[in-house]
Amino acid sequence: MKDYKQSFGIKSWAEEDRPREKLLDKGRHMLTEAELIAILIGSGSRDETAVELSKRVLASVGNNLNELGKLSVQELNEFKGIGDAKAISIIAALELGRRRKEAEPVKHEKIISSKNVYEIMKPLMMDLPHEEFWLLMLNRANSVIKKELISRGGVSGTVVDTKIIFKTAVLSYANSIIICHNHPSGNLKPSEADFKITKNLKEAARIMEIPLLDHLIITENGFYSFVDEGVF
Repeated sequence: MKDYKQSFGIKSWAEEDRPREKLLDKGRHMLTEAELIAILIGSGSRDETAVELSKRVLASVGNNLNELGKLSVQELNEFKGIGDAKAISIIAALELGRRRKEAEPVKHEKIISSKNVYEIMKPLMMDLPHEEFWLLMLNRANSVIKKELISRGGVSGTVVDTKIIFKTAVLSYANSIIICHNHPSGNLKPSEADFKITKNLKEAARIMEIPLLDHLIITENGFYSFVDEGVF
């Protein structure tokens, strides 16, 4: 009886062995370099999986990513199973990695006072003809890791959803938060709705263990801080 060699593609592997699924389930740091390259090229050939092909390519350069980054499209094409599209994907990914090393680290703005928040948010909110509600997410060093527009409303108000605020904060791994909204009229006096949402968010923050540090009302000519005014 004639023997037939059975070839298995990535889709036939156990789910925990597939590079894409492994990245989603365990995180990118748990993947080998061959598995990461396998995600880039997507598929292997009839004779080997994408991971096996990636291992072969890496072995040709002594498993050194810097050397791999020097290969041309033509040189990568010499490997069975790698055409122009796969070669270009590898080269582009390694070039991005090289540029990442050269890029300046992002400098996070540190919050020491309510004035720092105002200086950060004023350029985003000063000329708006409508109200917007923004969320600032901070790390343990009180540096801003992200600013997020939560809602946009009309001239006199905007709807704020507590669930969206804390979902955003959790997904961003925020250690604490600050909320801001603008008053297009220039009036710095908080409304009853402003006091209510501040109270609700402060209570939710306590439950979620993500402290609400302040709530600012932003106008072109100044700001109102709930903390500075003793409302907290």
